Amino acid sequence: MNKVLEAAGISKAFGDKKVLENVNISLNKGEIVSLLGVSGVGKTTLFHILSGLSCPDEGKVLFNGERDITGVPGSVSYMLQKDLLLPYKKVADNVAMPLILNGMKRKDAVAKVNDLFDEFGIEGTQGMYPAELSGGMRQRAAHLRTYVASKGVALLDEPFSALDTITKKMIHKWFLDVMGKIDLSVFFITHDIDEAITLSDRIYVLGGSPGQVVKEIDLGGKMKKDFELTPEFLKVKKEVIEALEI
Repeated sequence: MNKVLEAAGISKAFGDKKVLENVNISLNKGEIVSLLGVSGVGKTTLFHILSGLSCPDEGKVLFNGERDITGVPGSVSYMLQKDLLLPYKKVADNVAMPLILNGMKRKDAVAKVNDLFDEFGIEGTQGMYPAELSGGMRQRAAHLRTYVASKGVALLDEPFSALDTITKKMIHKWFLDVMGKIDLSVFFITHDIDEAITLSDRIYVLGGSPGQVVKEIDLGGKMKKDFELTPEFLKVKKEVIEALEI
């Protein structure tokens, strides 16, 4: 498999408290891989290291199988829990912001992202302000901005946690549809076991103190349609729950 992002032997401590110990995870091209674990196990710390915002005490981060990007931000895009859309800018300007910040003229940047709005299911929102969008539409706009900023790899930190159950299910379907059309590989953090199983090609379960990988579950590229209604889904869920020791 073609590894696009890899954390090799990552350990991290803050003062006397060791947060991560010898974490080894990888993301292959085109995959959706989730990091699942209880609060405080070090998932966000690991994302900070993967994104280059923080340096590990031990280990390294590799991009596209060979380039060492440990402590070097900008190689992958990182979407936080909140959509962080600027309320005083129109949606098109929000989505184009990564290109503008990289020096592209606003007019050219907006024109470049305009065609992507239809692909992400938000055609017609370009001239609107974030406050005029529903929670689900804001989430789609934020995902589009993350895609625009990415170099084929994105980190999503609990991207659907703020949505209600019905909206979340709709967004899950949308997310899988979009991922089938675009060239993007995704690591995402979630506390939602069902969400991890529904969306992921593989799941890393983090546990312990300090945090480490206690289980890797390969879902084998299963068809996701109505997967949550199958006995196999419940079997995987039981496996995750046992790994989490909850």
